Amino acid sequence: MEDNIALPNLQMFKKILLDDKAIRQVTKDYISKLRIKTSSPKAQVKTLSGGNQQKVVIAKWLCLDADIYIFDEPTRGIDVGARDEIYEIMYELIQQGASIMMISSDLVEVLKMCDRVAVMREGRMEGIFVNDADLSQERIMTYALSGGKINGKQ
Repeated sequence: MEDNIALPNLQMFKKILLDDKAIRQVTKDYISKLRIKTSSPKAQVKTLSGGNQQKVVIAKWLCLDADIYIFDEPTRGIDVGARDEIYEIMYELIQQGASIMMISSDLVEVLKMCDRVAVMREGRMEGIFVNDADLSQERIMTYALSGGKINGKQ
């Protein structure tokens, strides 16, 4: 897990050689902060549950302290408890001033998490909608499947 978190952040951990103590401390901090269930900071990520694997992926990018994060299918294949924890991480990032672009095929998730929804079809943008009471799964699917046309009419 330490290597997984350190690899995209090597600039952060280099002196003359890599600072193993700093890598270990950052890994422990993220294990605690994201509530990653693991036997050790040195555990291989493939031995963790799906939700904990997702959290490790998030941890390695949180180290960058970016302004914008892209979450691509952030909760696919994980249990409800881990899903809620990932949503919590996303909410915290927003509260800290970050922006998030979420790509998801789960429309319930999209409607729960997003302020605006961009619908793509065949590589083209078909519509951008404010997520308000008028936006529904049906409307999103109409744009995703037919560009917003019903029986050939917009």
